[in-house]
Amino acid sequence: MQEAVRQGMRSKVHWIGPGANAPVYLCFLVILLATVAAVSRHGMPFPAAVIYTNLDLYLKGFGLFLVCDGTVQLWKHRPKSPIGFLKERYTSPEMSALFINRLPLLFVFISFLPLFAVLKPLIPLVNSYTWDAALIGWDVAIFGTDPWRLLQPLIGYPAITAALAILYHAWFGLIYPGSLIFIYLKRANAIRRQYLLTFMLMWFVGGFLVAAGMSSVGPCFLEAITGDKHFSDQMAYLHQANEQFKIVVLDMQSSLLQNHLEKGPGFGAGITAMPSMHVAVAFLFWLGIRQVSARAGRWFFAFFLIIWVGSVHLAYHYAVDGLVSVLLVAFLWKASGKVVETWDTKREQIAARQHV
Repeated sequence: MQEAVRQGMRSKVHWIGPGANAPVYLCFLVILLATVAAVSRHGMPFPAAVIYTNLDLYLKGFGLFLVCDGTVQLWKHRPKSPIGFLKERYTSPEMSALFINRLPLLFVFISFLPLFAVLKPLIPLVNSYTWDAALIGWDVAIFGTDPWRLLQPLIGYPAITAALAILYHAWFGLIYPGSLIFIYLKRANAIRRQYLLTFMLMWFVGGFLVAAGMSSVGPCFLEAITGDKHFSDQMAYLHQANEQFKIVVLDMQSSLLQNHLEKGPGFGAGITAMPSMHVAVAFLFWLGIRQVSARAGRWFFAFFLIIWVGSVHLAYHYAVDGLVSVLLVAFLWKASGKVVETWDTKREQIAARQHV
């Protein structure tokens, strides 16, 4: 009898029930407090303007999300009146309730990434850049030489390099409209909280704690910041390729370096190589999207591999940066799933006792 009641309560206390998103909110609160403490300890101001910038990016991402969703729905239903169909869809009580109910999660994500933007510049203040030599050694130990040299005969052509650079920048789409998929899409209900928890932990644990513990600048900044010319041949190739095709990442690398040299540690956008957050985000997105759509999963697995290869070829990262990212995200994904499962079990037990 009690088991039947417990099963009957499951639908009411699962992801749509009261308190279902508490683990996500608690995680955000802990990271927020840790960020405030870190900023205060180093006497740095909290740049509130970053939140407004992130809000603007999410609003644009939300617009892109609606365009993509609307296009899919029109293709699927082929209505006689496309405008009337879309108006009915997005002004329906069900859709309005969905947008309102997910506003707290959207607010968390609008506020979350600015925390990483605050923490990242602090990394060289927490731990100076001392890990590059070790990471270079790990790459050579695994691959026998610098991995970019192995890739060069295969993809070391200016046109391919330019295309990889564009895709590397397109990665930002996984953060903004990509996150909205897991916040709003019904087919993501089963993994929503697992994805969002992993997303936040990935940025804080990987993007700050691991990055500070293994503080490194990466191949493209190695010579300018440390004086080590180990990757001068690679950078020479990238600049030569830029003379034939625009290699868009070079402008970003130049901007990051100038910011770092002019403003110093604690300010600017920050520089750090280990682990690769590009690879981490691409891998996490694949873990999530494959459970929403098998077809999309295949495409985004390929995109994840392209980002990993691009991170090495474009001199942002060592190959082991991506490897550590994959291992860390895989662990956090499993751990977040366990947290959500445990949380729901507790809520089900409480609901069952209340209805017996």
